[in-house]
Amino acid sequence: MTKILLLSDSHSYIDDRILEYANQADEIWHGGDFGSMEVIEQLEKIKPLRGVYGNIDNAKIRSEFPEVNRFFCENVEVLMIHIGGYPGKYTPLAKQEIAEKASKLFISGHSHILKAMFDSKNNLLHLNPGACGKQGWHKMRTMMRFVIDDTEIKDLEIIELGPKV
Repeated sequence: MTKILLLSDSHSYIDDRILEYANQADEIWHGGDFGSMEVIEQLEKIKPLRGVYGNIDNAKIRSEFPEVNRFFCENVEVLMIHIGGYPGKYTPLAKQEIAEKASKLFISGHSHILKAMFDSKNNLLHLNPGACGKQGWHKMRTMMRFVIDDTEIKDLEIIELGPKV
């Protein structure tokens, strides 16, 4: 059983609440737009970090993280792309990646809109944790956490970190 903290769009912002949740996870996954190496370094000090670079991320971050990240967590194949869209509205890159090899879990960020949707056409769960940072048009800072147990994705929770002030 692996406890996952999923966040995205930190835009160089990290606070004690994010770090508190990070400490409770087994792995931290970031859907892109870290914004700074400091965010990455703080998260990596706590738990293993997986992620993708986002459109605001600099060359250093892009050298550390891929645009498309495919990996297994236990027996669940995960596909992560920062600008990926969502079921029915995937980006061309996401459509191509899903068509080549569908995963069980597709994660994106970028929109700052929290979404959890099942894509019955591709038989996958799509998650977008919204934005945990203070930059952007969102009003509430959000993240998600869930558990992967062998082939099962379960116990999904939405975390509201408070208004973006």
